[in-house]
Amino acid sequence: MPLATTRRAGLVDQVIDQLREAVTAGEWPIGHRIPTEPELSAQLGVGRNTVREAVRALAHTGILEVRQGDGTYVRATSEVSGAIRRLCGTELREVLHVRRLLEVEGARLAATARTEEDVAELRVLLNRRDTDWDEGRLDDFARSDAEFHQVVVRCGHNGLLLELYRGLMEAITASVASTSDNPEHAEMIRHRELVDAIEARDAARAASEAAGFLDELIARAEDL
Repeated sequence: MPLATTRRAGLVDQVIDQLREAVTAGEWPIGHRIPTEPELSAQLGVGRNTVREAVRALAHTGILEVRQGDGTYVRATSEVSGAIRRLCGTELREVLHVRRLLEVEGARLAATARTEEDVAELRVLLNRRDTDWDEGRLDDFARSDAEFHQVVVRCGHNGLLLELYRGLMEAITASVASTSDNPEHAEMIRHRELVDAIEARDAARAASEAAGFLDELIARAEDL
């Protein structure tokens, strides 16, 4: 996404919006070093102080990270994700506990609010996830498993819950990758019973299925 020259009013807010959009659109991925202050100043047609204030504001939210003498890097894709990263860090157990809070209720809501189209999409994603695992594509598996769980939450049709979950996606994908190094355990977690419960509109069973595998993961993480 090319950056556009800003208008003079509300310059800092405009620069913040454009930098945030570059991150969320994937122009600057997680871990990527963004252009330097002079480069951004030239692209946006604003002073370096304006760019500096905008970068400082996004660093405060956790989206960017300023590394003195090295540059500014993308740390998260949204303010929610940045806040969660500051809260959870890289602690696997903390990420799993937060996932449990969101995914159990997400599964319960999905069972009550899902549409036929939602169930069909879940089946497609589940098959993709299982194929990635069966064929040993572990990086793809981590992404497809995380996407599957996000769609479960989306099937509940609660916008705020989905937004909270989306903010966790980087940490969720990392947690999947961290817990899929045990082939025997990953083989047991197929999620077909979860989708069956959602399709049957059995909210209690859907919540139980979501809680069950996460409780297993949490127990294993606590043994580390």
